[in-house]
Amino acid sequence: MGSSPYVHPLPSPSTPAGREGLAALLARPGKAVVALDFDGTLAEIVPDPEQARAHPEAVPALAQLAPRVGSVAVVTGRPAGVAVRYGGFAGVPGLDHLVVLGHYGAERWDAVTGTVHTPAPHPGVAAARAELPGFLDEIGAWQGTWIEEKGQAVAVHTRRASDPQAAFEALRDPLAGLAARHGLILEPGRMVLELRPPGMDKGVALAEYVREVDAEAVLYAGDDLGDLPAYAAVEKLRSDGVPGLLVCSGTAVPELAERADLLLPGPSAVVAFLAMLAQRL
Repeated sequence: MGSSPYVHPLPSPSTPAGREGLAALLARPGKAVVALDFDGTLAEIVPDPEQARAHPEAVPALAQLAPRVGSVAVVTGRPAGVAVRYGGFAGVPGLDHLVVLGHYGAERWDAVTGTVHTPAPHPGVAAARAELPGFLDEIGAWQGTWIEEKGQAVAVHTRRASDPQAAFEALRDPLAGLAARHGLILEPGRMVLELRPPGMDKGVALAEYVREVDAEAVLYAGDDLGDLPAYAAVEKLRSDGVPGLLVCSGTAVPELAERADLLLPGPSAVVAFLAMLAQRL
């Protein structure tokens, strides 16, 4: 008589709402959305964002999980096509219905069609981008900072500065002023300040997607300040009767970690959790 394969026990959420969210996902997986940030959640944070790649076990875990739940979505501040490329998500058996909501939901890639739908860029983004090099030079912040072109947004990174946190703090107010002048908002992250159009955030993107697929349970995993609106969206869904589980990858952002139902030490643990969830289902 053959023995059944060992199923790893899932880590238990620390809150009643989180335990209810996980129970709902396990009870009705076909009506559940699993939504995941990319950088810091499915991929390790690296000094150069262009070198970021999904954790080696991320795609296998997602390919196991996706056919067992209603929907898997990657929700990221990156352009959708870049996240697909860096994630290695295209053409993977099991990920035939994956959706990537890029630029905080302004762009969308569907595995079914393999195409990205993108709106026209906000005129303020082009104006701010043109002004940024001279602006950074003028305030003496050029050393160690670099500008990332994001299509629907533009970002200034301080991770390579001699004192990244000091550079970040020094730039925060001046860049908020620049953003406001061009009708944009400033979104702080981990050693990055992003100028983007208002009304684009992961909370709006996630809430719209959950409504679109008529989900009855939602899991959201993130690691950074940009994930706070998605956390707020899940909390709002919970108050409206849709159970949800909030997962935090790492402890670099205390504001997020404190609100999480389940704290995991980083992308490798998030990916292991997704694999355990797939095994359990």
